[in-house]
Amino acid sequence: MIYLHKILPALLSPYSLFLLCIIVGLVKKKYVIIWTALIVVLILSTPVVSSFLFAQLEAVGSRKTPADIHAADAIVVLSGMTHSIRTAKGIISEWNDPDRFFGGMELIKADKAPVIIFTMGKLPWKTGPPESELLQATAKDMGVLAKQILVTGEVETTEDEAREVKKIMQSKGSRIILVTSAFHMRRAKINFENEGLNVQPYPVDFKLGEYALTPMDFIPNLGSLATAEKCVKELMGRMYYALKVFVKG
Repeated sequence: MIYLHKILPALLSPYSLFLLCIIVGLVKKKYVIIWTALIVVLILSTPVVSSFLFAQLEAVGSRKTPADIHAADAIVVLSGMTHSIRTAKGIISEWNDPDRFFGGMELIKADKAPVIIFTMGKLPWKTGPPESELLQATAKDMGVLAKQILVTGEVETTEDEAREVKKIMQSKGSRIILVTSAFHMRRAKINFENEGLNVQPYPVDFKLGEYALTPMDFIPNLGSLATAEKCVKELMGRMYYALKVFVKG
């Protein structure tokens, strides 16, 4: 199932649709299709456009502090912060984007919940130790007691994470503070609420900081096209889970 989650968005990415338009245009000798696709890709590759699109994903409120949050039964930190690196002594986990972890640390240090839950993200193609091992060890190094740290079973998707956290919360209550990247928060919140949990969002890892426009923001580049593709993937994920809610309802 996880491969289906990854392959479908790739097939509908701007890059894939652009290639499809080229093939169709060449076969049918409709060169206007090719030129139209090229113009669309150039527009999506422009930083000012891709940043605007990504800002819509991150429109979940401003960055909060622990003072803005009510006490809950648990802090839940979603996975996706490390990657595996080979060393002379074997494969280890190395930080990739640790904002979710430090967001959780802010909350546990402020006594916003008695426990913090890390999800054990484990994708089929990822080698090395689970990310949660590094998270647990670092949390302990920062002074969090071992009894305050909980870890779910292995998960592959956000839906899996919500289901596994629900199992842990059955004996602890239903109020959680959910920590994940801002662009991912809306979809994550839907999944956890579907499990009957009372969610306080704590979005972190905002990709778009404050900046002033420059002439460079109007020059297309591949990085901006990748950002636009990320927008497509996230929107497809939201549509998928919204449809599941509709069908169940």
